[in-house]
Formats: sequence, C-alpha cells, structure tokens
Amino acid sequence: MRRIFEEKARPLPITEEMVVEAFKKVNSKGGGAGIDNVNLTAYKTNLSNNMYKLWNRLSSGSYFPPAVKEHEIDKSDGKKRKLGIPTVEDRIAQQVIKDYLEARFEEVFHENSYGYRPLRSAHQALRSVSDNVRRYAWVIDLDIKSFFDTVSHEKLLLALDKHVDEKWVKMYVKRWLEASIVHTDGSISHRSGQGTPQGGVISPLLSNLYLHYTFDKWMDIHFPDLSFVRYADDRAQRKREPPGKSGVLSNAVQMMVAGPP
Repeated sequence: MRRIFEEKARPLPITEEMVVEAFKKVNSKGGGAGIDNVNLTAYKTNLSNNMYKLWNRLSSGSYFPPAVKEHEIDKSDGKKRKLGIPTVEDRIAQQVIKDYLEARFEEVFHENSYGYRPLRSAHQALRSVSDNVRRYAWVIDLDIKSFFDTVSHEKLLLALDKHVDEKWVKMYVKRWLEASIVHTDGSISHRSGQGTPQGGVISPLLSNLYLHYTFDKWMDIHFPDLSFVRYADDRAQRKREPPGKSGVLSNAVQMMVAGPP
C-alpha cells in the first residue's frame, strides 16, 4: 500500500505503518458495519482520508471509540449469544493496539492456553485433550457463563499493569472497556465496571490476559499435579481421583469470579 500520511511528529508512538498493517488485517477478515452503517467497501472509497484521520487521532491521544452495535446470533440450545460489533474504523484502531501488545503477552501466556493465539488452534487443543484422556481417569469441564459480559475492569487493568507501562495504551484499553452498547431495540447502555464486547478485535487478547492470572497461573500454583487445556473461556481439567476429593472445581470457579490477585 502506498504511503498515505504526511510526516509529522506525534506525541504517541503510533506510526503510519502500524495503522496500515492493522487495516490490512481487518480488511482480510471482513465483517459488517457498526453503528455508523459504514462497511469495509464504503470505508475504502475514501481510504486515504479515513486512515489519515484515524492515525491523526490515535497518535495524538484524541481517539475515542464509538458505541458498539449489539448483534444476536442463535445458539444450539435455543438461546441467543450477544455480540458487540465495533465500527470498521474502531476495529482498525483496536487492531493497532492488539498488534502492539500481542508479542509481549505471548511471552508470558501459558503453554496450555490455545484460544485466539497466533500459531495455535482448536485442533492443537483437541490433540492435547486427547493426550490427557489417555493419562487421567476424570475430566472436569468448565465454561464460564457470560464470561465476556462479566470480566472485571478493575482486575483486568491490574493484570494489564503487570506488563504494560505505557499510560497511553492503558488509556485506550480503558476507553474500549467503557464504550457504550446500542442494543437491538435501539436503547443504549453503559458498562459499569465489567464486561468487554465479544466481537471486538482486542477483546480476546484482553480476555486471555485476564484468564492467564485467574486460571492458568492459579492452577500452576495451587494444583501443579493437575493437567488442563484452556481454549478461551472453555477449559478441561484432568484428575486421577474423583473430582470431589480436592474441591478444585468450586475453588476454580471462586477464583475466576474474584479475579486475579
């Protein structure tokens, strides 16, 4: 892609190359429009100007994300799963920060975590599950109900503090966590200390960071003899004795609700 930005010094280290690369990734994945009804095709009709404005705001610290659009999809049990769809521009902005952080987080993430990570897949997680099944007699299957809707902002930001010194990064993450939601009936709600939109570009990375401390590290410390496989907020633990003997299930649930120490 040709150079589209004029050279100017900016207070934040967000370069034109970062925005261009983020756009390429968002464009390759497709996706619908957000609350502004601007899809990728429409966004690209004035691409240079649109991306210049986004870079200008991101690099100056003046970018504020718009509300996310609620979208419901059917689940196999007949219920609805609620997703939050950011605008195309906001997806690009989130991708910029995700790219900035991901390699840093990958250095500390647990080897038994597979979901939403580069060079890792559901097939690898299933192979690990299959290997564990041959060695253990008991399996505990955990799935957190409404996980993305209940993530504690306070605890997530504490986890972020462990790995991120840049105030501007934490500023943008906080703005995304607090972005409003436009519901399917047209009403608007504001997040009050919990939740991250399932459907946001940066949400899976932040969720993995949260669960790295609330589950992965906690398991290593308190139950080092147990094996587990985690794919996002779904996990399977293996035990040689019946589940009730150690209370691992109830303890794990309590820890995830409480958040990272």
